[in-house]
Amino acid sequence: MLTMLTMTSPLGALRLFARADALVGVYLPSQPAPDVPERSTPVLALAATQLTEYFAGNRTAFELPLAPAGTAFQQLVWRQLAAIPFGETWSYGALAREIQRPSASRAVGMANSKNPIAIIVPCHRVVGANGRLTGYAGGMVAKQWLLEHEQRQGAGRQPSCGAPSAC
Repeated sequence: MLTMLTMTSPLGALRLFARADALVGVYLPSQPAPDVPERSTPVLALAATQLTEYFAGNRTAFELPLAPAGTAFQQLVWRQLAAIPFGETWSYGALAREIQRPSASRAVGMANSKNPIAIIVPCHRVVGANGRLTGYAGGMVAKQWLLEHEQRQGAGRQPSCGAPSAC
């Protein structure tokens, strides 16, 4: 059974979704989300607490059970997204190289756009090859805010190569 909790954030109301004991979605205000009754669960409460800590500048990594639904390729991309360090940005090409699919930057972009767990699986940390901000399912204002928030926290080392294996 899908459960939902709404929380306030600097970006507006976030809708958090869980199935059983795992988080399956975090949707920003501009994103369409499933219509289910609100009912908190331990994993939703934990996710809300960790997101509140993140927004307060007291958390740079999340420790939550995740179970996003997607294809095997999407799952691969999302696992690698979770490995992008706080405050860093990678290009789509760097992310493709990191998953051993160097010619798949467009497919990586499509998988990135389907990420159902915004912020926690940090698809906002992926930018264009030229370093410019590109599309974000939660809106470009939200992406800009998240990246600036992480830069303000002082962890913002941005490697020129875009990913460890690209160096």
